[in-house]
Amino acid sequence: MSRFKRVRCSLLVLACLGTMGTAFAQTQAAARQAALANIGRTATPAEVKAWDIDVRPDFKGLPKGQGSVRQGEVLWEAQCASCHGSFAESSEVFTPIAGGTTAQDVKSGRVDGLMPGANQPNRTTLMKVSTLSTLWDYINRAMPWTAPKTLTPDEVYAATAYILFLGNVLPEDFTLSDANIREVQDRLPNRKGMTTAHAMWPGKELGGTARPDVQGSNCMVNCKAEVVVKSFLPDYARNAHGNLAEQSRGVGESRGVDTTRPASAAAAQSGSAVAQAERAPAGIPVAAVVKTAASGAASVMPLLQKNTCVACHGMDNKLVGPSFKDIANKYKDRADAVNYLSGKIKAGGQGVWGAIPMPPQALSAAELAQISQWLAQGAAK
Repeated sequence: MSRFKRVRCSLLVLACLGTMGTAFAQTQAAARQAALANIGRTATPAEVKAWDIDVRPDFKGLPKGQGSVRQGEVLWEAQCASCHGSFAESSEVFTPIAGGTTAQDVKSGRVDGLMPGANQPNRTTLMKVSTLSTLWDYINRAMPWTAPKTLTPDEVYAATAYILFLGNVLPEDFTLSDANIREVQDRLPNRKGMTTAHAMWPGKELGGTARPDVQGSNCMVNCKAEVVVKSFLPDYARNAHGNLAEQSRGVGESRGVDTTRPASAAAAQSGSAVAQAERAPAGIPVAAVVKTAASGAASVMPLLQKNTCVACHGMDNKLVGPSFKDIANKYKDRADAVNYLSGKIKAGGQGVWGAIPMPPQALSAAELAQISQWLAQGAAK
């Protein structure tokens, strides 16, 4: 056979193999398509409407409704104050929403407390948010935390109005509605504190550019693989400038370290018996608190419901966090289980039961002891 014929035969063989491979791939694709034919269905208009609830910065998607500052105050005390404080100044768990803004900020549209050199140790929501739609949308889809999406549009307007009143953006007799929310946007303290040059918002109708910025450069170069700390604050200098726990936040409760104590004591205080005694009412030792908890263990469920513990923990089954039974079994052999669990509940934490963190809980010493004693005794139903 000539060299030309051998090459032609090889090409024919390759062509046949390619055709067979294509046919096989098409057969496999058809089989997969057939297998998926009966899976899923087209969403109904009602389902799409229930999902499509976002409100854009230009207020597209905002439902009709209205709510007054006074209505918002009533709603706030009933469903919001337990987590965010009566005046949105925060509890021990969540950061403050209102505070840090001035009448001049409302007038200028830029918050002075965010400027370089400003003596503002903490950033509140009203200091940072630049679009009122963001505040309305988040309340609508995520609040209250234990029952998201249960507020009516009128209630969301009322809650938003109350927050803006607390930030001195709206007067106490104001009623916020879909008809005037654009005017209120023009009073937001940080409305000019944003940029649209990043083109994160689609289209030019929101002030963006047609081409997103995806050509960013490395922010850091020649970084060392490991950083070695060669200095630290000695105990004798911890309180040189006063207690940092009283200085770290200008709004809401302070979360800074207590520098009046040595580092070792400060680190251990959240779970120690001494710390429980300090958080208990004056003159009541921890032993009395724990004893009270033991005698009241039968009524622990109302306490768990009051503090929304049952939103994340089931009695026998894992929800967001471990079940109460699993917690009880894990620590049943610890002699200091009551003190340890009280400290964990108070301080919060992450990593013991997985990656999802538990935020710090604002409970009294007696409440902490009551729940911890119940867990230490087996979490009986």
